[in-house]
Amino acid sequence: MAPLDDLVTRYFSSAVTPHRENSSVELVVDGRLWMRRMLDLLTSLEPGDAAYICGLQLEPDMDLTGKQAGEPGYQPLGDLLAGLAGNGVDVRVILAGAVVSSSIVRPTIGPFHQNVSSAHRLRRWRLDGDKRTGPPPLADRVLLDWSGSGVGSNHQKITLVRRGTELIAGVGGIDYAASRVDETPHRRLAVRGGRWGWHDAGTIIRGPATTDVWRALRMRWIGAVNLPRRRYFWPAVKGLPVLNPPGIPLQIGSPPPQPARPAPGSACQVLRSVGPWYIDSLLPWERRHYSDVSPDGVHEVYLTLVQAIGAARRYVYIEDQYFREYPGGDHRFELYPYLRAAAARGVKVILVGSGTRDPAESAPLINGAVNADLQRKVIDPLPQQLRRNVGLWRVEHLTVHAKIVIVDDRFAAVGSANFFSRSMAGVDTELTTAVVTTGNDVRDLRVRLWAEHLRTPITDELRPHLEDLDLAMGIFRPEWLPPRAPAGSWRTPDLPAGFDPLESVLTFVGPP
Repeated sequence: MAPLDDLVTRYFSSAVTPHRENSSVELVVDGRLWMRRMLDLLTSLEPGDAAYICGLQLEPDMDLTGKQAGEPGYQPLGDLLAGLAGNGVDVRVILAGAVVSSSIVRPTIGPFHQNVSSAHRLRRWRLDGDKRTGPPPLADRVLLDWSGSGVGSNHQKITLVRRGTELIAGVGGIDYAASRVDETPHRRLAVRGGRWGWHDAGTIIRGPATTDVWRALRMRWIGAVNLPRRRYFWPAVKGLPVLNPPGIPLQIGSPPPQPARPAPGSACQVLRSVGPWYIDSLLPWERRHYSDVSPDGVHEVYLTLVQAIGAARRYVYIEDQYFREYPGGDHRFELYPYLRAAAARGVKVILVGSGTRDPAESAPLINGAVNADLQRKVIDPLPQQLRRNVGLWRVEHLTVHAKIVIVDDRFAAVGSANFFSRSMAGVDTELTTAVVTTGNDVRDLRVRLWAEHLRTPITDELRPHLEDLDLAMGIFRPEWLPPRAPAGSWRTPDLPAGFDPLESVLTFVGPP
């Protein structure tokens, strides 16, 4: 078997067709670079092109370069999108809702109330000085999608552009919010009077794999535009306006065929999580399944992660905001047993999470101790001598919002799917890109991430030591260092040569 075919068979679920060597996947770390790339894509569009955005939330006043209102060159995202639509670009925006909060008088659950405001403003957005009569450019271009599980959310994060017939897809965990415009060393933000940063990741896809993203977004648009009418209370609007007004285009066409984009030695999958319910309800007779999805839902993210973790030989590295279960989860789709099995066969399981919560949540600190789910489902069932194959670390002053799984420098998954079973079961709809490669792209992603959390510049002197997996594993536990490594490696400046951390923020949580 060819090396790439071996990787595809080893790490990818056979339930999802892979794209072999014909679709490029760029792995992007942190929001400032991501927003810059999205800005470049959006501003490259011409009349007749298309820009489709799907997210958990969107702040119309944010500037994609991080500028604040009043600064020279500040451009609200609402201005950018309205300008594109007014210039003949097919702009469409899908913002998440929830079936419960869509039906109460004043929706306040999750980001939905904010999304109602954002949709209301975008639909009425006009550029300064625009004297044209008729509807605003985005009047019929913004949807609120409350489909899916009643306790979940539509969590997919997609930016999809069509330039002529060329498709380019951005898939990840990054929402269009001003706080996401951040990068290492994550010192620009503050929360509750303290320092705060936001760490995230995404992928930019070109080639035939983009048609999978198109179909996922097309399903969301058609589903949302055909939802039953719901009304909401909004103080600035008379009466009870509908969430999605009439006149919104009902269809998005089929994706244009995409030529191969050379990606030697690499293959990718675009993975979905979709729950069984198109419309959920406390009244069973009002529930409806999707017409084009299995009655059990779609669990592609889960299937490929199970396959990849099960194939791990050296390490499994996961970055995630949550390493515990939340309401709405389903034990049948938990990943804990597969992490435990990996550790039992000697694989090192490295879990990196937040030190500071998303300010939208309550308490500011997180991961102060190993949570009960990790303790009970991964660590306690292991023999004592194997428990140190697992570790949880937190990054101080940081929300680790990235949803990343890396295995053995050969497999990476980056997207919107959190570790918990809500995301795996499709209670939260998700979209994730998985990659395998015989080259160095996955290794280079690992190097980038580990250097960021060490707060050390990647110099020509240090890079070979980070690339050396045997040596780099010792970043996390001293006993994981190879015998040849000097004592104090990764804990003392210039051990190894070139290691020059600006600060220490990577904190070990446990188990001891």
